[in-house]
Amino acid sequence: MGLGEQLTVVLHQTRSPDNLGAVARVMANFGFFRLILSDPATYAFRGAERLAVKGERVLERMAVARELPEALSECVYAVGTTSRTQLKGRIPLTPEQAVRRLAEESARGRVALVLGGEQRGLSDAELAVCADVLVIPTSEVQPSMNLAQAAGVLLYLCGREDAQPAPPPEPEPGARMGTLSALGARMNEVLLASEFLNPQAPEHVLREMERTLLRAKLSQREAELWLSAFKHLGRGVKRGASAP
Repeated sequence: MGLGEQLTVVLHQTRSPDNLGAVARVMANFGFFRLILSDPATYAFRGAERLAVKGERVLERMAVARELPEALSECVYAVGTTSRTQLKGRIPLTPEQAVRRLAEESARGRVALVLGGEQRGLSDAELAVCADVLVIPTSEVQPSMNLAQAAGVLLYLCGREDAQPAPPPEPEPGARMGTLSALGARMNEVLLASEFLNPQAPEHVLREMERTLLRAKLSQREAELWLSAFKHLGRGVKRGASAP
């Protein structure tokens, strides 16, 4: 699934129906529909429909969480927004970097873009719940952005990123022939001891099994896992053979 299916927009401590409606509209603009209100400052959001032009679907599906960790409970990754450039122990991402990270992490599950309340944004404790932090660069004349404006900038970038073809996953290192040779030898030993192979002519069946492993194009990690499994099986077979 792409970012469009996996992205959750989380509005933390939102207090304005107008801002909620405007965010719902911009989400619909760019094809995102999963919205969660985290610890909203008010539940009087009936006026949000007025600004949520064609964003009614977002509001209809909107969920409410009592606190930020609850809102993020089903996500594998979250990035929080802030206008502060000086953050203790954190290096903020640019919007482009953050959106790219959201897209990458969306291959593993749901991801979240977290926007803070209109008055104070996200606190250090709230940002600590997020894996990363992003800052939208603005001029010194007006460094802070309206909630809906910030959402518009970021969701536009998310929409562009979602339209890009996903890069092919990096392949794991392939199994080395030495590991496969050791695996073949261990298989021969264990399968003979367990009487699976005919001791008079074990090669035919064993070679067929080895060819199956070659066709499987195992990674080095997988080959080592098979080798470890057969080592443990061998010890079990020996204990069984020595039991009275």
